Amino acid sequence: MQAYDELIHWATDQGIEVHGIEAKMMPGRGLGMVASKDIEANERLIYVPTSSLRSLTTVRSKIRHALPPPAPNNKGTPVHALLAADLTLETPFAAIKYSAWHAIVPTRDEIFSSLPLAWPPSDYDKLHSLLPFQARTHLSKQKAKFEKDWELIRDVVFPALEMPPNRGTTYKQRFLYNWLLVNTRTFYHETPKTERLSKDDKMILQPVADLLNHADEGCEVSFDLACFTITADRDYKQGEEICICYGRHSNDFLMVEYGFCPEENKWDEVCIDEVVLEEMTNEQKQKLEEKGFLGGYMIDERTPGGCYRTRVALMLKCVSSAEWERLVDEGEDGGEEVKRLVDRVVVKVLKKYLKKCKGAIGELKQLGSSAEMVLKRWRQIQKAVEDSLGELELVVVDDRSD
Repeated sequence: MQAYDELIHWATDQGIEVHGIEAKMMPGRGLGMVASKDIEANERLIYVPTSSLRSLTTVRSKIRHALPPPAPNNKGTPVHALLAADLTLETPFAAIKYSAWHAIVPTRDEIFSSLPLAWPPSDYDKLHSLLPFQARTHLSKQKAKFEKDWELIRDVVFPALEMPPNRGTTYKQRFLYNWLLVNTRTFYHETPKTERLSKDDKMILQPVADLLNHADEGCEVSFDLACFTITADRDYKQGEEICICYGRHSNDFLMVEYGFCPEENKWDEVCIDEVVLEEMTNEQKQKLEEKGFLGGYMIDERTPGGCYRTRVALMLKCVSSAEWERLVDEGEDGGEEVKRLVDRVVVKVLKKYLKKCKGAIGELKQLGSSAEMVLKRWRQIQKAVEDSLGELELVVVDDRSD
């Protein structure tokens, strides 16, 4: 793989070390890394000196000085926006310096075809409306974040660099590509200069290490002032994929942020806010909000009958308002009788959501290849709901036979 070989040659010149792993195309998931030999737990796989990281301090000075610096509590200019602007407005010298890295990262077509934020207008409205609630909510927040970052770059950086304003439309697409590139390839990193910034501003780009794909468990990632290191979390056989964990995220989050929905994800959960809140009166919603239980209703493999928030909310359908307040204030669940009543309401809610799943799947089937990822997600959700119903209905039937 010539592009990878050139990247490793360049990386070696930068002081980056790669041990026992190599790049390989992974079916349906792009480029990844596999063990080139048997690897033992705690073996160092990648070493990246701090001098090779692309960070706030490597952003072109004209860009940094044109904008308010990042500040605590998400004040100032986000590091995300600065890194994306630096890539978008890269100087010829920087383009040459990082040419080996540019040759191996996803192309604009690859990014735009996989990430919901980059859906073309002809697809965006329809597909956005068919996203699961949690994904739709997250995408709306992501879109607002991007537009805010773009306005900063367009209104401040372009004039500072004496760029013609009529090129804004073209540069917005370039900025979107680089903004998404940064979003999907950065690592958490903290230095004395950034320790007071928000978590979202503690990000860096690092060549080679960004080729590692995500899994719900993966290699150990660590850093200090001198370097960034990735170490094997367990033994690996030659040819086995080497991954890191991007975080304990649901597939809705991963779909919006990274453009994929893994088949196996022990951190996955299904948000059922829509159908739970449809069961509530306005007065009940107000009561939930007052007690801090409005929204955030989930089911997963560990809690097929609903998470704690879900069951507390639906308990409001099973007891009086006054009794519900007492139980919430005292941290009680009402005992076995209330638990059985809540189980029955959960079954009712999940059957309603299952109908919604099937409706969304039917519509998505009519949209062709552009809807494949969203269709896959809804099928995952359908299975999760059916599995939960299978367990709950057995419990409800047993209760009624007592």
